[in-house]
Amino acid sequence: MRLSIRNQLDGTILSVSRGEAMAAVKARLSSGQDLTAAITRESADELQLVAGLPVTMLVKATDVALATGTVGDVSIRNQLPGRITSLTGGAAMTTLKVAVDGGGALTAVVTNDAVDDLDLTEGDEVLALVKATEVSVAVD
Repeated sequence: MRLSIRNQLDGTILSVSRGEAMAAVKARLSSGQDLTAAITRESADELQLVAGLPVTMLVKATDVALATGTVGDVSIRNQLPGRITSLTGGAAMTTLKVAVDGGGALTAVVTNDAVDDLDLTEGDEVLALVKATEVSVAVD
């Protein structure tokens, strides 16, 4: 299966915490970073997700937010530090490639206004932020 989702991050499940309706799936990425997905319990059960299982964590580029400094108290679990390697501007949105610390890469699509407000340029250090509810889990 081929997907349009640009961010397809390979990893291994560290833990699966099943609640009544939802499950939190924590995986260690190949880069060494941890990424958490909040998915339905039904999906976690159907995919038979358990610790040690290899997975691909999927994140749409439009679900990646960027910060230029440390983020204080925030509920966003997934915070991946990295460096901007390229920016491609469009009429309203800019596509940014981010090399994640430890290896791997993310693509983020943000408004041109955000790029201007944050004064983002190639080489800048950023923190990629992704809500756990915006991460999907795929297995082979």
